[in-house]
Amino acid sequence: MKILVFNGSPKREKSDVMHITRAFLEGMKEAGEQQIEIINAIDKHIEYCTGCFACMHNGGNCIHDDDMRAILGKMLESDLLLFSFPLYCYGMPSPLKAIIDRVLPLSSMAMTKVGDRYEHVGQADFGHLRYLMICGCGFPNSRHNFEPAVAQFKLLFPENHTIITVPESPMFSAAEAAPVTEPRLGLVKEAGKQYAKTGEIAEELLSVICSPMIPEETYAAIVNSGV
Repeated sequence: MKILVFNGSPKREKSDVMHITRAFLEGMKEAGEQQIEIINAIDKHIEYCTGCFACMHNGGNCIHDDDMRAILGKMLESDLLLFSFPLYCYGMPSPLKAIIDRVLPLSSMAMTKVGDRYEHVGQADFGHLRYLMICGCGFPNSRHNFEPAVAQFKLLFPENHTIITVPESPMFSAAEAAPVTEPRLGLVKEAGKQYAKTGEIAEELLSVICSPMIPEETYAAIVNSGV
């Protein structure tokens, strides 16, 4: 499988969430050969979308000549787009959001009704793509935190998507938390194996991965003690 990973964290490889993503990819690699490329969004020159819609009228050519042209090509050549990012204000960090905004050249102005909503008709063939979101946050639970990012991801990629949301993610960068985080990363690796083999993750396994690693009150007390 050809996998294109978008690391949305400004911390690059030091991202808390990338610990989770790397474990997932390790699981995938154990299940079979994978071709993986990681793009750090913060390192790319991506101009902001101006909303001029020129790309939707002239065959997908954007007015900006920047790194996005090559990225769009890589996206269409991939089998899986994996978006790894920490939760920023209940959504994506701005460098990654800038990339998402610039995928507009893949669509045309024409629209069609799909279910209860309308969607733009594509200018490119991306029906083969699968989409995976791995998102972590610094709060001790998932409730009333991830919902906006999850809703956006499902609307962006209504088919062939898988979503992993992990609370207490700063613990993955804390060496002293290894007795708790290492077993969780083991489960993430198993999820990667399952996904590589079947394209799905068992609901029970996903539920455990997306749950707090230590009691919410304990985590909050640890965080507050360092404030």
